[in-house]
Amino acid sequence: MFQPDPSDVRRFFCTAWRKQRDGTPATALETLAAQWIVEHPEYHRDLDNESAALAADYSIDAGRSNPFLHLSMHLSISEQCSIDQPKGIRAAVEALAARLDSLHEAHHQAMECLGEMLWRSQRSGAPPDGEAYLDCVRRRAGAS
Repeated sequence: MFQPDPSDVRRFFCTAWRKQRDGTPATALETLAAQWIVEHPEYHRDLDNESAALAADYSIDAGRSNPFLHLSMHLSISEQCSIDQPKGIRAAVEALAARLDSLHEAHHQAMECLGEMLWRSQRSGAPPDGEAYLDCVRRRAGAS
């Protein structure tokens, strides 16, 4: 499994944002990341300065939202939908997006489900429960 260092993640998003702003060629993943960054103007200043981004403290104690975690979750959900893994997630997110009339808001709802699944997995030591995650998204879409 690919597990980048937090600094690599921050550099990736800063680079994707710089390429978006400058209109320079980007990889497919950078282009997708930039699309989500555009949706989050509150993070633009965090991504404008790579050195500051690398040094920033986004711990709970710092009381700041972590833009890199949030954007990474958008990418994760996008990837899950593109390959429909867990099976049914694409339809569940699409149904949620239709109900909310917003793919962006559907992602935010799915993030809550994804975060809960990961938290439960870490707390219990059990593998992540993809079915529980999928059921959570389906419930939010009104299609359990």
